Amino acid sequence: MVQQYLVKGRVQGVGFRWFVQYEAARIGLRGWVRNTDDGDVEVMAAGSPAQIEQLVLVLHKGTRGSRVDKIEVHPLAESEGDELQSFQIEGAW
Repeated sequence: MVQQYLVKGRVQGVGFRWFVQYEAARIGLRGWVRNTDDGDVEVMAAGSPAQIEQLVLVLHKGTRGSRVDKIEVHPLAESEGDELQSFQIEGAW
């Protein structure tokens, strides 16, 4: 199962990407998380339906300093996940 998420709210500058990377790797997902230019966080994840379900709970929970207002979900074709590696943060300095 491959899903793309756009997480909206106060999700930049609060450790959200690191939180998602840690939890997604712990769950065993492949993919990435990155900030968008308009203040959101984008997530691409591939794994079993049970793993994806766990990730959704993580995204809604967020970090102590974050506030998740909305999550847009975009299901993708299985082939979109073929090249995804271990879960990582993209664009981190």
